[in-house]
Amino acid sequence: MKTAIVTGSGGFIGGAMTTFLLDKGVKVYGVDISEKALARHAGRDGFTPVIAKFGDYPRLHEMIHDDVDVFYHFAWQGVFGEAFKDYHLQLSNAAYAGDAINEAIKIGCKKFVLAGTMNEYEMDNYIKADYIEPRYTYIYSAAKQIAEAVCKTLAFNKGIEFDCGRIAMAYGENNRSLMVPNVVMKNLLTNTPCKLVEGTNLYDMIYIDDIVHAFYAIGESGVNMKSYYVGHRKICTFRELMEKIGAILNPDCPLFFGQYPDTPSGVDYAHIDLDALYHDTGFECGANFEESIMKTANWIKAEMIPEKSQRGGVIYNHIIFLYATRKAVAA
Repeated sequence: MKTAIVTGSGGFIGGAMTTFLLDKGVKVYGVDISEKALARHAGRDGFTPVIAKFGDYPRLHEMIHDDVDVFYHFAWQGVFGEAFKDYHLQLSNAAYAGDAINEAIKIGCKKFVLAGTMNEYEMDNYIKADYIEPRYTYIYSAAKQIAEAVCKTLAFNKGIEFDCGRIAMAYGENNRSLMVPNVVMKNLLTNTPCKLVEGTNLYDMIYIDDIVHAFYAIGESGVNMKSYYVGHRKICTFRELMEKIGAILNPDCPLFFGQYPDTPSGVDYAHIDLDALYHDTGFECGANFEESIMKTANWIKAEMIPEKSQRGGVIYNHIIFLYATRKAVAA
């Protein structure tokens, strides 16, 4: 890969993808809504900022004149919370994904890679079921599935390679969302007891470094017209993952499981090929869980917890001391 386009280049995953590609010497056209959004990449060799909102996408072929190997589409509005309920917003995202692949075709890109979500597997089961009690997340999931269907159809009929990476629960530095991993880690850092579901359902979390490695592998050698699960090949339960995070960050802070009922998961991991990405590209998650949690916690403390939170600061400093001591002993 010599040249790539990355939408959402200033965001959590798109930003990390841009940095990763630039570090590998790949020329990157980073697309986002403002110079401020792209400031983290400013001045880097090989980086060209492309200022474009979704409504500007039909003009991308006028802004980029180059031989592009892969077009990565990460841009998406409303990825957590109340935005899940906004069906106008979510469905517009799917339409803009169609605009993005049409522009990739006009530019002459060799491959288009769409960022999907593992929640799409819920939709697979929802469509087949006689009865189900859908969560608001299903609106977001449905829009992602529509985006994938639109892009795959356009790719097949207009002659561009297409792949989709359905990402498990993402965590890591620069993720400013209030998704479960961030909320739990923030509570642990401030010594705030966590009220959680029972946690018997299978659950997967993937660190940002592993996500960008996976998408690079898909861009390089993903099988045309294939959708991949981007996560771990071995899955444990939600409770097991949260207990591991608790043991790393603050073993003395209680985790109250069962405070809320488990929401029946629509994801049936038995029907997901967790090994497909490994078999086709050789990719496998390689991030050390403890180190990745500590890096994320370090970022959360600096960016998401107010300095005036003395209680949190004391706990955090104690955690950092324990971690540094562990590393020194291990060495």
